[in-house]
Amino acid sequence: MSKQCAICGKKPITGNNVSHAHNKNRRRWLPNLQKVRVATDQGNRYMRVCTRCIRSGSVSKPVKAQANA
Repeated sequence: MSKQCAICGKKPITGNNVSHAHNKNRRRWLPNLQKVRVATDQGNRYMRVCTRCIRSGSVSKPVKAQANA
């Protein structure tokens, strides 16, 4: 399972941790992915989506059916 957003394609980025003595160690920043149920053309399914796409409304969540009482 990849660490990539299914909507925008955001992936891990790399860089350095830099200490006070200016020592550099390689590190990765991972995207904040959440497993969300999404309404698609084929029906409802789970996707790994970053929180920015969830907040911006790029993801349409499925509507719950009302129970007739």
